[in-house]
Amino acid sequence: MKKESKNRNTFIMFLLAFLIAFFVVSVVEVLRSSFAPVTPDVQVASAVPSTDNTRMPGSFADLVDRLKPAVVNIRTTQTVRSGANPFSSPFGNQGSPFERYFWGDEFFERFFGDAPQREFKKKSLGSGFIISSDGYIFTNNHVVEKADKILVKLSNGSEYEAKIIGRDAKTDIALIKIKPSGSLNAVEIGDSDKLRVGEWVLAIGNPFGLEQTVTAGIVSAKGRVIGAGPYDDFIQTDASINPGNSGGPLFNMEGKVVGINTAIVAQGQGIGFAIPVSMAKNILSDLKTKGKVSRGWLGISVQDITEDIARTMKQKDRQGALVAEVFKGDPAYNAGMKPGDVIVEINGKKVNNSHDLLMMIAGFHVGDRIDLKFLRDNRLMKANVLVAERTDRTELAARNGTSRDNYGMAVHDITPEIAQYLGLSSRTGVVVTDVREGSPADDVGIQPQDVILQVNRAKIASKKDYLKEVSRKEAKQNLLLLVKRGQSTFFVALRQ
Repeated sequence: MKKESKNRNTFIMFLLAFLIAFFVVSVVEVLRSSFAPVTPDVQVASAVPSTDNTRMPGSFADLVDRLKPAVVNIRTTQTVRSGANPFSSPFGNQGSPFERYFWGDEFFERFFGDAPQREFKKKSLGSGFIISSDGYIFTNNHVVEKADKILVKLSNGSEYEAKIIGRDAKTDIALIKIKPSGSLNAVEIGDSDKLRVGEWVLAIGNPFGLEQTVTAGIVSAKGRVIGAGPYDDFIQTDASINPGNSGGPLFNMEGKVVGINTAIVAQGQGIGFAIPVSMAKNILSDLKTKGKVSRGWLGISVQDITEDIARTMKQKDRQGALVAEVFKGDPAYNAGMKPGDVIVEINGKKVNNSHDLLMMIAGFHVGDRIDLKFLRDNRLMKANVLVAERTDRTELAARNGTSRDNYGMAVHDITPEIAQYLGLSSRTGVVVTDVREGSPADDVGIQPQDVILQVNRAKIASKKDYLKEVSRKEAKQNLLLLVKRGQSTFFVALRQ
């Protein structure tokens, strides 16, 4: 009995010792876990190769240090002249064109003679990036287009005056140049065509004048058309882009430029747009050598195919670009194309809509021959077309029966096709087809596709009416136009 009691006591003591040891080890492990740094996620992230653009790196710091020297701050100064008058609009400077006509300089001049001129300096900020060690810089056209003076500030604080080498308003791209004292750090141009939605990108610029600001995000979408111009093909990103970022670079995770930051949605957050850098590469040579861009031209106007048009034309789908007009003597006319043809393919590549067609044609060189496939009465036909140089729209309009006046506008009768394209319920008025840069019409904000309904209170039913009214003696000094734009109608005053 004594032996059994002794064994039982020994077992109990062993069990108690084991439980105490287990408790102590557990407490130590809990305390160690509570105070030890958590590093597994960082270690895994930093193990991702730098060439993998689909995953977020552990830090952008090394990449930013390498890229910053190639990003510049751009400051511009523009001399602005305007008349001063003793009266001020009760609506302020933001009143409608109708309000400005009756309360602004036009009102003063009509009753008190010429307003005294005043002059002031308008300053603006933007960004840019160095593309060659000898000082060539890409930026946005709207950053520098009307500047009297352009100052470029490098990341090391050095400042240089720049001159415009070339610019292209249709894509909002400009090439400027400085004369640096030494060799500069330049960016590496990437391939924006290979950019994927969801890929990480980095923006560096000067938002609100805050120099060398870095933001990161992803590519939200590609091929965005936002109505900025005929060659819209924007990269959408949620990397923060603000006023002052314009012209700055959008980098991928390899540190290569894939876009030029250009536009934002003022009412939105995390919605910014960048021009694909491939577009800038394609026009670089023209900007350097000519100061402007030469684009291909077929001599047609085109529109998208709506469901109603497809149904009426008995087309099985809406693919293609519908030819609305063929200009006499131009390449498409010489190749035998007619209004109503639907272009579905160029050089073996499908044409989905009118925007596709414009982008493709703009990419061809003058003198290239291209193979077109198009539908005529649902029969597939072919044409070989010699690409010509795209002429200024005002010249084209004048050559093809569109009137142009001294106010800098070109107008055209509203055809059934134009009315349908613009969604007009009536064909009353004339449509503005072109506005010359720097003209009186441009100064007051007249835009292509605006419809002019009245000239000096006289109703306009056609181009003939328009020409009659603008040729009157009183119209030589002032025009009061009633303009329809989208769903809005407003007055605007022009003076030569």
